[in-house]
Amino acid sequence: MTNAIETSVGALVIINGRECDYFAGCGYLGLQNHPELLAAAADALQRYGLGTATSRGGYGEHPVYIALEEMAARYFGAEAALYYVTAYLGNTILLQGLRGEYDRIFMDDASHFSVRDSVQIAGVPVTSFRHLDLDDLAAQLRGQLRPGERPLVISDGVFPISGEIAPAPDYLRALAAYPGAILCLDDAHATGVLGDNGQGTAEYWKNRAEEAAPRRPQGIVTGLAEMMSAPFQGGAASLVSWTSLAGGPDLVVGASAAARPSEEQAVLSALGVTGVRLYSAHTLSKALGCHGGIIAGDAELIGKLRANAPAYVAHSPSPLPVAAAAAKALDLTRGVSTLRNRLWANVARARAGLRGLGWPLVDTPAPIICLGALPGLDLARIQVELFARDICVAHVTRYSSTPPGGALRIAIFATHTEAQIDRLIAEIATLV
Repeated sequence: MTNAIETSVGALVIINGRECDYFAGCGYLGLQNHPELLAAAADALQRYGLGTATSRGGYGEHPVYIALEEMAARYFGAEAALYYVTAYLGNTILLQGLRGEYDRIFMDDASHFSVRDSVQIAGVPVTSFRHLDLDDLAAQLRGQLRPGERPLVISDGVFPISGEIAPAPDYLRALAAYPGAILCLDDAHATGVLGDNGQGTAEYWKNRAEEAAPRRPQGIVTGLAEMMSAPFQGGAASLVSWTSLAGGPDLVVGASAAARPSEEQAVLSALGVTGVRLYSAHTLSKALGCHGGIIAGDAELIGKLRANAPAYVAHSPSPLPVAAAAAKALDLTRGVSTLRNRLWANVARARAGLRGLGWPLVDTPAPIICLGALPGLDLARIQVELFARDICVAHVTRYSSTPPGGALRIAIFATHTEAQIDRLIAEIATLV
């Protein structure tokens, strides 16, 4: 039987007529049915219809797309941003737009399929390095690069099944020995989730570098960063409502986008790394609840991508109502976010409880919890038994970053209640 979701996606869904606690998918902030996003989409639909029926550029430009890119630039603290139809194309757009600026690609061997597809058409040699293995990357750089060649390292920022966060600072330091080096991160599962302002993997590591630096005056951003690095504690309220979680735009802390560097530049500065460029490709279809991809950066980068990436030039953009909703999602969650704070508390609660059942889970704010194979456990049976108890988790065996033996992939949302998380842990405990 096909398991069809018959309601909007959220912490509680109806599947095949049954109400279930939903711990699958990627709706980490629970925005897919947010009333302000739905209103923005409905307004755009009534005013403009479904789409422009052409690619961007010339008559394909539209106020909705322009407004979304301006909001994305504000969200990521950048000069400009590029919006495209699917985040799957982000890595391809980066590699095509930067063609001629790198000579060899080095790819984490557990990278997402979109990364693998992008490097195959980049037109330069590609070398894989062992998953998250800095020593192997360094060895491959030494062994494969010829004098004067410029490396481009590419990896997921947060891996979609394992939930691991790429050690970007280590990669950047390794690349500092090679003039013109580039690090590209597919940040689909980090966008909206990691970093004080939800800007992704780069901001997450910048925050941690700042925490390790001499103490600065205590403030809102500092306090949240310290909360992220310390062992997480519980404390999320059990009642979930849009009034309490996201009744309006979240608090924005810090200077305007025009007054501060992009997060990619900021992380390089915080780490003391020079001579390396860092770029990230983001998604709007997961934590932010909409559709499409974003690359943010300085005006020169965005100009290169617009001019040089056929994958951008030739595709038809997302429907206008979806783009309007995406702009609203960015507006609601930019800056320090009550939704992210809630999500991190839920992640901490779930990780602590599941760690107590025997899985070696590390403390990170990544909302993907990977329960790998353990001796004597039948993960497929556990998934079936959980579904029989109206709890949905994914059993994965072949997706990128799946550990040997498969895994149960548990996705935590800002909109999960403590009771839902506690019931998930309790039911798994009866099955292991």
